[in-house]
Amino acid sequence: MLKLALPAAAYLIAAAVAWGIVALALPPKVITLSSEPPVKTTTSAVAAKSTAPAYSKSGHDVTPLSADRIAELTKKLTPAEAEVILSKGTERAFCGNLLDNKKDGVYVCRLCGLPLFSSDAKFNSGTGWPSYFQPIDAAHVHEERDTAHGMVRTEITCHRCDAHLGHVFEDGPKPTGLRYCLNSASLTFIEKGQDAPAESRPVATQTAYFAGGCFWGVEDLLQQTPGVIDAISGYQGGKTDTPTYKEVCYENTGHAESVKVVFDPARISYTQLLETFFKIHDPSQLNRQGPDVGSQYRSAIFTVDDEQLEQAREFIAKAQETPRFKGRRIVTQVLPAAPFHEAEDYHQDYHVKHGGHCAMPER
Repeated sequence: MLKLALPAAAYLIAAAVAWGIVALALPPKVITLSSEPPVKTTTSAVAAKSTAPAYSKSGHDVTPLSADRIAELTKKLTPAEAEVILSKGTERAFCGNLLDNKKDGVYVCRLCGLPLFSSDAKFNSGTGWPSYFQPIDAAHVHEERDTAHGMVRTEITCHRCDAHLGHVFEDGPKPTGLRYCLNSASLTFIEKGQDAPAESRPVATQTAYFAGGCFWGVEDLLQQTPGVIDAISGYQGGKTDTPTYKEVCYENTGHAESVKVVFDPARISYTQLLETFFKIHDPSQLNRQGPDVGSQYRSAIFTVDDEQLEQAREFIAKAQETPRFKGRRIVTQVLPAAPFHEAEDYHQDYHVKHGGHCAMPER
């Protein structure tokens, strides 16, 4: 093994560089990992996180595992793996089996299988530990302030199972300037082309499209619906191929401000999405929604298949007979899904970025 050829001093220098005691000879970066790093407590991150169903943008279920499930998973660990993953230990430099791995693939959590890093983000940091400049999905890695051993560092753990992974530093390469320094014992490598186990796959999703006024509010409220993985603002149902916000608003392209909803059918049904959609807008307003006037603000459902088309029409027929719509006609269009054009970046997650949300209609 390589460690036999290295003197003790080499281990100390490598460890000092990797864990932030000695700076790497890289251009200085000024990057803030978070405005207020979470304070490390005696309770586990898993206990502190909500156990409500949660999804990452990449479509993985990142709901924190129960203590019983984690205890069951720990039975497969070797003593060396348990020392790192459960007791926050550190491998000796240059000894990890994944340090020199140059194959294409994905590095997943050794304990729960959540995908963490891709080979595309791996680089040789010279520290003796596998290093990456970014995770596959930021929601898969949890960060905590770590003051152990007389240092202030940022520990990284698996968001789903709280397994200790390593630490992240601000001396990495472009484009992030970050160095996620990991223990091989915390990872399992799945080579490109190999079948990933169920726990490492994204959930099986379905897609729906809804238009109900300004897409900022529709996106925001649907994104908060349990079972919805992602909500994306865009334009749909018009006559031009590459619509812009200005064209949709002022050049009569015929598009509606629409929201693409990616959801987990095991957690929420299409009918339940319809119920939510009808709660967050007034489907009896024609070519407007409150103060927003124009055909781009029309109420519409764009269906991806015959099943959605039938369910939407049936839902509207039943809703029309309820007291809410007595004396009012539901004008929501139900159409086969037209091409969806994602809106400009500044429209995405607008309320998350700027606060507030569109007013709920009276029921």
